[in-house]
Amino acid sequence: MKFVARTIRTAPALLLLCAVASAHAQLSLSTVVDLALKNSPKVKMAQAELDKATVSMHQTKDAYIPNLVAGSGLGYTYGFPVGQPTLFNFTSQSLLFDISQFSYLNATRAGIQASMFSLNDVRQQVEVDAALSYIQLDNDLQQQKVMTGEYGSAQKLGDIVQQRLDAGLDSKIDLTRAKLSGAQVHLKQIHLEGDITGLRAHLALLTGLPPDSIITDTASIPAAPDVAAFDAAYMPEAIQAAYANAKSKQLQAKGDRRQLYFPQIAFAAQYARFAGFNNYQDYYGSPTGTGGAKPFQFNNAALGMQLTWPLFDRVRRDKADVSAFEAARATHEADMNRDLAIEGQQKLRRAIAELTAQQDVATLDQELAQEQMDAITVQLTAGSGNPNAPAITPKDAQSASIAAGEKSLDLLDAGYQLRKAQLNLLRATGGLEAWIRSAAPTK
Repeated sequence: MKFVARTIRTAPALLLLCAVASAHAQLSLSTVVDLALKNSPKVKMAQAELDKATVSMHQTKDAYIPNLVAGSGLGYTYGFPVGQPTLFNFTSQSLLFDISQFSYLNATRAGIQASMFSLNDVRQQVEVDAALSYIQLDNDLQQQKVMTGEYGSAQKLGDIVQQRLDAGLDSKIDLTRAKLSGAQVHLKQIHLEGDITGLRAHLALLTGLPPDSIITDTASIPAAPDVAAFDAAYMPEAIQAAYANAKSKQLQAKGDRRQLYFPQIAFAAQYARFAGFNNYQDYYGSPTGTGGAKPFQFNNAALGMQLTWPLFDRVRRDKADVSAFEAARATHEADMNRDLAIEGQQKLRRAIAELTAQQDVATLDQELAQEQMDAITVQLTAGSGNPNAPAITPKDAQSASIAAGEKSLDLLDAGYQLRKAQLNLLRATGGLEAWIRSAAPTK
């Protein structure tokens, strides 16, 4: 099985960054997510781990490929030569048979799967971070527009109460209340502007774009996902990575255990050219069958196999036990993370049901406040038609406008909290990327 590591091409990403940065146009949600994935150090680190795991598998397989090493042992000797000074030599070694190696190879394959799952999990982390930051920024910009109108109404209310106080119709307490209302709205504006600045700075770090160039496009945010479409049986990428890692450790432990009982066969070959100035020919010439001296052989070669069969090795036994305990711990940890993920999904589903109800309440509150403001506006311009009803004043109209603005802010906040829970559940059920791309423009 061949695994090909995905690589990130930086040139198209740089061109896209330059184009977007110079345009200062609206950025779609999918564009921000794509830029975040290309720019994320976390994704690059996870990709490097996958590349490392792939090379580790090749390293385990390449143990069966003979290597070739060249060397030299040049040196002058006087008298009886010590060692084997050579002009040059070549050696080659490789593994022929080791039953543990099959387990180690399968362990590296499981490690690659774990790295792939981890890469996908990191990508989803970056996606949900970028998407939530984008949606929150868009929500805050909408709140900023509402709050601008609300602050204008609060200022008008202060002016009206001041005039009424001068005319003797209101008290000093009424004026203080009006000023307090305006100050509270202004404080919220300052807090909201700080949030917007922080979100733009965060998105700038994610995408590599200047903060001022990040302008949201509300139309690019897909509609709320269907809760019924969430796959309860889906196993999150992080949990799949944990189980793949546990499987890799189990296979590693199996290989370490096999080394205690099965032999290892290795191939070895060597060629050496001995030097002629080290007196080998004077001391290593052997008599022949006819009484003469056999000439010294300068060319030497060896070819064979080495068989190693462990009989007793406490160090290897202890290593096998350690590997087995590590595998058991990894398996239990994966089970624990699975249970936590299932529990987290259940909590998110309950939270979505509650947040949906809260959004419904906020919607009705906002509609009621808007209707009351509209009714007051009509009565202010055309009268109530009931001579016995209390007169509607501009003060009442501005107070109703401020109340309607507050309810609109509550509705926007409730909508964001619901969308946040939905996106977290989408990530936990494997539907996040499809949801992000569902509103992407067709090419």
